[in-house]
Amino acid sequence: MSKKSYPRRLGESEAKASVRTIQTTPRKVNLLAGLIRGKTAQAAKAELAFSRRRVASEVLKALDSAIANAENNFGAKARDLVIESVLIGPGPSLKRSRPRAKGSASAILKRSSHITVVVTDGKPVATLATKAAEQALEQGAKVTKSEVETKEAPKAKSAVSKKEAK
Repeated sequence: MSKKSYPRRLGESEAKASVRTIQTTPRKVNLLAGLIRGKTAQAAKAELAFSRRRVASEVLKALDSAIANAENNFGAKARDLVIESVLIGPGPSLKRSRPRAKGSASAILKRSSHITVVVTDGKPVATLATKAAEQALEQGAKVTKSEVETKEAPKAKSAVSKKEAK
C-alpha cells in the first residue's frame, strides 16, 4: 500500500516555505509580516535586513527559502517574485508557573509561532472573479490574484426603502 497523494494546493507559479516553532508570539511576528505582504521579494529582503526586531532573521530565513524554492522548482528569477502571502499561526506553548500568594501559582504561557511565506512570479492569473477584471485583462492591464475583486451579493432592500417605494 502506498501513501495517498493529494492535489497541489498552490498555483502553478507559487512556491512556499515554512519555519516552525519560533519562540516568539504570533502577535509580535504578525507586526513584522504586515510590513512585507504584497511587496517584491527584493524589497522585502531589504526591509527585513534592516529591521530592528529580533524575529526579523527568522522571517528572512523563511523568505529566502521560499525564493530558493521558486528558483529551483519553476526557474523563476528572484527579482520578479512578489510575496503573495505571509501566514502566521500559533505553535505549541510551553507551560510554566509563577509562585503567587498563599502557596498558589499562576500559569505562564510561553507562546511560539509558525511562519509560512508564499511567493509568486506576479504574472496575470488565468481565472478571474469578475467581468471587470476580465475586461481589464483584455485591454492589456496586468491583474494579479491579490488585485482581483470578487462579486458582492446584491444587498437586500431595507424596511425604509420599501416604504419609500410604496
